[in-house]
Amino acid sequence: QVQLVESGGGLVQAGGSLSLSCAASGIILSINTMGWYRQAPGKQRELVASITSGGHINYADSVKGRFTISRGNARNTVFLQMSSLKPEDTSVYYCNTIAVSDWSRGSYTYWGQGTQVTVSS
Repeated sequence: QVQLVESGGGLVQAGGSLSLSCAASGIILSINTMGWYRQAPGKQRELVASITSGGHINYADSVKGRFTISRGNARNTVFLQMSSLKPEDTSVYYCNTIAVSDWSRGSYTYWGQGTQVTVSS
């Protein structure tokens, strides 16, 4: 099993910045991808940004140029630097990983508990 613990988030004014951090722990044999999703009330969960073990990065169009995803030196950590925040960025942000904890079972998708980001206008 893999556990994800997020930190960061909070309340910020429009145009401000926030950082999110996520650390994966547990039995981790391999991590394929780590990333961030978000879900606003009444909306579907959507990809914000992801980064593969090979360093390939993908961003949602709505955050390109404003958000930066990165992996830590400890390969089980991922960060999301958010700048020029807008009220529409207000959501619960979830850390996500596709990882292997048992070679016989293959890879699974794991989720963090979520952290609230609120951007006031």
